Amino acid sequence: MFVEISYLKQSTVVVLLILSVSAIGCLSATRPILGRISLNESISDGQTLVSGNFVLGFFSPGTSSHRYIGIWYNSDPNGTAVWVANRNNPVQDTSGILKFDNGGNLIVSDGRGRSFIVASGMGVGNVEAAILDSGNFVLRSIANHSNIIWESFASPTNTWLPGMNITVGKLLTSWKSYDDPAMGDYSFGLGVVNASAFIIWWNGREFWNSAHWNGDINSPIPELTSIDIIPVSFRCDNLTCTYTPNPSDRLTKIVLDQTGSLSITQFDSEAKSWVLLWRQPVSCDESKLCGVFGVCNMANIHILPVSLDSDQSPCQCPKGFAKQDKSNTRKGCTRQTPLQCTGDKFIDMPGMRLPDPRQKDGYNGTGVGTLHLRVAASELESGSSSGHKLLWLASVLPSVAFLIFCLVSFIWIRKWKIKGKEKRHDHPIVMTSDVMKLWESEDTGSHFMMLSFSQIENATDNFSTANKLGEGGFGPVYKGSLPNGQDVAVKRLAANSGQGLPEFKNEILLIAKLQHRNLVGLLGCCIDEDELVLLYEYMPNKSLDFFLFEQSRRAFLVWAMRLNIIEGIAQGLIYLHKHSRLRIIHRDLKPSNILLDTDMNPKISDFGMARIFDPKGTLANTKRVVGTYGYMAPEYAMAGIFSVKSDVFSYGVLLLEIISGLRNAGSHRHGNSLNLLGHAWELWREGRWRMLLIDPP
Repeated sequence: MFVEISYLKQSTVVVLLILSVSAIGCLSATRPILGRISLNESISDGQTLVSGNFVLGFFSPGTSSHRYIGIWYNSDPNGTAVWVANRNNPVQDTSGILKFDNGGNLIVSDGRGRSFIVASGMGVGNVEAAILDSGNFVLRSIANHSNIIWESFASPTNTWLPGMNITVGKLLTSWKSYDDPAMGDYSFGLGVVNASAFIIWWNGREFWNSAHWNGDINSPIPELTSIDIIPVSFRCDNLTCTYTPNPSDRLTKIVLDQTGSLSITQFDSEAKSWVLLWRQPVSCDESKLCGVFGVCNMANIHILPVSLDSDQSPCQCPKGFAKQDKSNTRKGCTRQTPLQCTGDKFIDMPGMRLPDPRQKDGYNGTGVGTLHLRVAASELESGSSSGHKLLWLASVLPSVAFLIFCLVSFIWIRKWKIKGKEKRHDHPIVMTSDVMKLWESEDTGSHFMMLSFSQIENATDNFSTANKLGEGGFGPVYKGSLPNGQDVAVKRLAANSGQGLPEFKNEILLIAKLQHRNLVGLLGCCIDEDELVLLYEYMPNKSLDFFLFEQSRRAFLVWAMRLNIIEGIAQGLIYLHKHSRLRIIHRDLKPSNILLDTDMNPKISDFGMARIFDPKGTLANTKRVVGTYGYMAPEYAMAGIFSVKSDVFSYGVLLLEIISGLRNAGSHRHGNSLNLLGHAWELWREGRWRMLLIDPP
């Protein structure tokens, strides 16, 4: 009996021990981990990191079975993600693990052996990943928590959280759909040219603009100041914007959804749901919201949520019209009385907004105007003599005003042409004097030629199309042959050129005094009344962009050749900035201005925009910003401030284009960025910089 009891006790202990171990195993698989993981730790599917109001873990959006690493508000019962690590690289099942690899990079791996780098450790030794109380997921040094190596706030997805900085080039990108957090068609950020306005882009094209902020108000979204409760307070300075909630302890988020709408929502702790406080584009900014003849009333734009089939709908009908379908205002309005041809009248509808008023003549800065709508006379009071007079005036006055405008314009244009012609004929006299001094000086040697226009015509076979090499901002470029057999490139100033006499003179007086193997040589010029022509040494391999951006010719640029081009451009810039007799800033460095000789050696050309600078000074300023967007440094493009660093910035863009074969400027999008610079920086932060390199032979 004793033996049986002992056996039962032992069995019970064993069973309890097994149950305890199993329970501990289950708890460890689902327990929240506080705050952070180090190099030897990981997060499996089912585990979470918790800090303050935020949770990080694996989730599946909507009806999707794919698994993603994301961050969501702890109190949100739906667990809607505010950031997704592997948005374009989902895990197919629940085998996903967030961990560090041997190189100190934070990765997501799955049971199939696939992995995706979330954040690069940048070679820093002892690091940890932590989710902060702000919702920022960071990679930081264990020894010094202020040493942030990487942060999710620098790589947002579709949500802007309080405390996160939005700068030029840092974009929110919409989800592809409710069930798919992959990059969608819409992006949101600060404008590149106008950094004081928020913009939503659709596939790289501007879709919505936060309008006409002049910097005097607190918010770059003016509409926020017109609602009763302002949910957020923006702080914008030095091309950077952030915001704080109102009240400050309210859980708040700004989200760009898959339809391109930007919304501000706050969490109602009692209802356990998000309350929509503001959304754009909505109502009057949404195309065809109110249908044909429908009028969107701005007074109802902030009555949210917007309902198109309620009495509070922003859609209304003008006088003389009625809703086609009261339950669906998208169907628009219809005339109550057909037009009668005779006796019809116009009603004034002031305060109407055009789709993009800034592009219209006469725009007064308010964004609104008066619409004259034709309606049947029976819809108004019976016509009176004064009414007929007004109708007559409304019909006749525009015609009279147009005739007066045409007459004044004709007189002004004729005077302008006469003065322009006189001025044009005066310039060659001054120009010829300056060039003659240059020709006779010892600075240029004996190689500089002054030719007549007839000699230029003979050299180019009368500017034949067969000899045309291309066309730039100055004008067309032709291949020519001098009587001694020397081939030259002939650049002729076009009448509609964006450049003119100042650039022509500037190029002659500057480049003729410069001699370097990586600068194109100026051989001579022609000044003959209206004709201004420059002669350069002929470059048989055209310009760098001829090879760089053309798929069929790109493979010709092997790595050794690309390296030689990169080095040659750098040598030319060093000469201009340091070693030439005149210290020069080029200001228009780009692939089309890099010419290639017979041996594919690069030569910098087109000095029409160049400026001489004082070696003792570091910065200069100009009211006339010239150059090519995409290659211009931000401080120069926006404020006209330039220095040798402006050329260095352009050189950096050029270098990225050479190693990647991609254009920085263009309508296409690079990854999560609108330009090549942002794309390169994104790849560098994620440790994927090798993806930027093309693979030529």
